[in-house]
Amino acid sequence: MHWLALAVGFQQVVVGSMSVAIWYPSDSPPVEQSIGPFRQAVATNGLMDGHTLPLIIISHGTGGSNISHYDLALRLARAGYVVAALTHPGDNYGDQSATGSSRNLIDRPRQLHALLDYMLTAWPGHDRLDSTRIGVFGFSLGAFTALVAIGGNPDVRQVPRLCHERPDAPECAFIAQHHGNPLDSTAAPAASWQRDPRIKAAVVAAPAVAVMFRGGGLSGVRVPVQLWRAENDTMAPDAWNSGVVRAGLPKPPEEHVVPRAGHLVFTAFCGDACVDWTAPVVAFFDAHLTSR
Repeated sequence: MHWLALAVGFQQVVVGSMSVAIWYPSDSPPVEQSIGPFRQAVATNGLMDGHTLPLIIISHGTGGSNISHYDLALRLARAGYVVAALTHPGDNYGDQSATGSSRNLIDRPRQLHALLDYMLTAWPGHDRLDSTRIGVFGFSLGAFTALVAIGGNPDVRQVPRLCHERPDAPECAFIAQHHGNPLDSTAAPAASWQRDPRIKAAVVAAPAVAVMFRGGGLSGVRVPVQLWRAENDTMAPDAWNSGVVRAGLPKPPEEHVVPRAGHLVFTAFCGDACVDWTAPVVAFFDAHLTSR
């Protein structure tokens, strides 16, 4: 991108059953305000600045929300992007009724697709978007969501296999804690997974349950991918998560490692462990979502 917005506009909308937060370049004066547990300097419902703007969709991890990555969203908006983040129904900080289920894994990419439909056709600012420049950012289970959206074909049977091979794997304990069974052992048909060819670039951070892409599940991905992992991630260990992504993509991803960090370093809830890793994300989208 070739310019920086002086301010960031902000909206909260409801799309079906999804709560959505939207950040965008604005020329309205920002006001520091509390939005959830964080304070942001934004212009609520401010005037939009710019035309043919690229769009980034954000998918949070389990227990998160549409503001889990507000710091990244602000940086992207200041760099000229519109950013839309959803709260995944049934898999968020206030409602984990679907967490750990196969149904949730299938629903998440469909929710991402529905949000993209809304942004490109029904959002009041849709005529200011460039539908050829769309990217996705996903963290943890949101990274799994993003990988499905760009063409990944997961095999849910890989999780029971992992739990047989490595009964101490953190994913197995987590899923058992929520639903008592490490996912259904029945394969989901390929048609169950919602792909979205409108997405032209993806950034995935600390991917969770990426073991499901073992055996060629990422061979259909054709867009550039930036992969982030934390050196000391004990919630999504590299060997069967980021490692599977690294090895499974047809073209090697642009990989970054945050040293001495844990899983949550990629969220706004990182506390004292926060590291500013957002600049390379903006640079990646700048490089791959170029103007026609």
